[in-house]
Amino acid sequence: MTKCFFFILCQITSFGMILCQQGLEERKIRFPDVDNYVTLKCDFHIHTVFSDGSVWPNIRVEEAVRDGLDAISLTEHIEYQPHDEDIPHPDRNRSYILAQEYAKPYDLIVIHGAEVTKDMPPGHANAIFITDANLINFEDPIAAYQAAADQGAFIFWNHPNWIQQQDDGMPVISALHDTLINKGLLHGIEVVNDITYSERALELAKSHDLTAIGTSDIHGLVDWQYGLAEGGHRPISLVLAKERSDSAIKEAMFAGRTIAWFNDVLIGKEENVIPLVQSCLSLKSRDFIGPSTVEEVVITNHSSAKFILKNMSDYDFYNHSDIVTIDPHSDVLIQVLTKDGLTIRAIEMEVLNAVIGEKRHPVVEYRVLR
Repeated sequence: MTKCFFFILCQITSFGMILCQQGLEERKIRFPDVDNYVTLKCDFHIHTVFSDGSVWPNIRVEEAVRDGLDAISLTEHIEYQPHDEDIPHPDRNRSYILAQEYAKPYDLIVIHGAEVTKDMPPGHANAIFITDANLINFEDPIAAYQAAADQGAFIFWNHPNWIQQQDDGMPVISALHDTLINKGLLHGIEVVNDITYSERALELAKSHDLTAIGTSDIHGLVDWQYGLAEGGHRPISLVLAKERSDSAIKEAMFAGRTIAWFNDVLIGKEENVIPLVQSCLSLKSRDFIGPSTVEEVVITNHSSAKFILKNMSDYDFYNHSDIVTIDPHSDVLIQVLTKDGLTIRAIEMEVLNAVIGEKRHPVVEYRVLR
């Protein structure tokens, strides 16, 4: 009886571990590579108890590993230290040093960063790829930005739509921002921060040649903030890099090859978004239905993003309206009225949950494979 109970307990435990592992694998964020580039999942705005966050740096590393991220940056406020009575740390590099140690067992890139915390203008900004956060602590924002740039930093404007600094939620390029841009001291702008998205910030990215960034700006727990158990995901930047390395990420950031992913919406400049959404979906002909001229086509989603597509081609669908929704890592069968019985070579789709400008969605031609 005891042996039987022990055997059943072992089986239950093993089954539970298998389910747990499956859950962790399903949680990982996956996007396919694009021609000539690898698609890296990155979060460049993260806080711990070493500024105003609620967790130790090891939790940030473990969350990133569970989410399948390639790179993170712990960007503690340089000037704002609400926990300094409990956790005094004169070295502003401390959270980065700890995160690097915690990340050693994992395939995770930790990028050295800090948040320069100023009133508007210019507001808050993250400097990543720095070497020493202690040397960026200047009261004058231009001096702080210059000190970061002297370390080779990529600097981006944080939450430009934050209502505590911009009460109408509409980002505006001030004279000081213009000065920073013209001096080469401001390189990017967050179009997504935490639970907010700014279409206006995307327009500013396009008009001022700034890199579009998406970040979590997480202070609490990723799982709770973004409802991962209910199918949510953390906001991230997808970086189109030449290889998987910190130097390649830096090169791609300065070159502007990024897409923000937020609430299952892909946001960025047209030249980046279109190649990515082309790679995420593939169409393959299955056959014609019986003696009819209706062709069956399977759409496969190779990414962790849901896609909402609108048919923009000359073909009508037989079993769908012109709107087709495809869940992550799944297939959808569409039946297409070919009219003349000729095989379909391509179908044009508007990707409704991708944004390339103000009220603009990309229209993508998908080749139908055979």
